[in-house]
Amino acid sequence: MPLKNFRLDERLERDSELVTVLGLCQLRLMKDSRWPWLLLVPQREGISEIFELTPLDQTLLTFETNSVAAALQKATGAKKINVGAIGNIVRQLHVHVIGRSEGDANWPKPVWGYGTAEPYRDGAELQLLNKLIEAL
Repeated sequence: MPLKNFRLDERLERDSELVTVLGLCQLRLMKDSRWPWLLLVPQREGISEIFELTPLDQTLLTFETNSVAAALQKATGAKKINVGAIGNIVRQLHVHVIGRSEGDANWPKPVWGYGTAEPYRDGAELQLLNKLIEAL
């Protein structure tokens, strides 16, 4: 369950769907089928940088990021897992975990700002989430 005093940035809420809540983070799936793209959002109010987290929360974030990245690779067979906490536009701390493979949309360039998001169709989202949850 999300913490009572925690509010998700409206852009993150609009552009992603909640998958589950881990120990520290909300695990969210971006609404863009071009890449298997997850977000980890630490449920801490007013935090925009990793170093602003307590040492324990930093450890939890690292553990959850590594667990999700490994599960994403196992679930998708992605050749490369990109992990980044950029936050130039959305200031609320969030970590992107993106599966990349040669030949995907915009390979090898970044996913940000490329083209238009494509929604999941024909149960592909549920299929990905089931594989991901099994891998976790």
